[in-house]
Amino acid sequence: MKRCLDEIYPDAKAELDFTNPLELLVAVVLSAQTTDVRVNLVTPALFAKYRTAADYAGADRAELEEYLRTTGFFRAKANALMGLGAALVERYGGEVPKKLDDLVTLPGVGRKTANVVLGNAFDVPGITVDTHFGRLVRRWGWTAEEDPVKVEHAVGELIPRKEWTSLSHRVIFHGRRVCHARKPACGACPLRKDCPSFGTGPTEFEVAAKLVKGPEKDHILELAARG
Repeated sequence: MKRCLDEIYPDAKAELDFTNPLELLVAVVLSAQTTDVRVNLVTPALFAKYRTAADYAGADRAELEEYLRTTGFFRAKANALMGLGAALVERYGGEVPKKLDDLVTLPGVGRKTANVVLGNAFDVPGITVDTHFGRLVRRWGWTAEEDPVKVEHAVGELIPRKEWTSLSHRVIFHGRRVCHARKPACGACPLRKDCPSFGTGPTEFEVAAKLVKGPEKDHILELAARG
């Protein structure tokens, strides 16, 4: 299944736009309860205005909220970014730390966010257990754990450490494009022969094919049709 995911999504990567660790950290915080697409619409203007941790720490709250308004929960997110900026300035000289134990002490940063930042900004392998990842690895029988930290450790024992970040991207891509929560495209899934949950969604290829999303759709359907 891992090899198949590698073939389906060879170029999978973070779908949030960023140019440095601070921008990625901010983008991940903003992505809560909204889509990466929505965050990417907001961040160009935000990043042009707030370039350093100190900029967030000293932001005018009302002004910052306006930048974030369309992401949902914008008041809470403004609070989070201001607190995050202050903590980075006070504890880490305004720089984003490169260790998980340090990252998770920051306001609004849990293991999921920390692993995204480590894997994508610093090339430190990490498994990102979001809702897609957890759902899929349970469907596939890789683990029965529900707790994200336990899921992270269970899957980490199955996959070489150097591949944790790329695996995370590929599983999340598959969850967004094929293995949907309510109606997975089972009949058009290249993993179907190895999937213990095959049949959760429609099994006819033509029906399932209509459920496949994303720019890789033609590639996915070609691999699925090949068997």
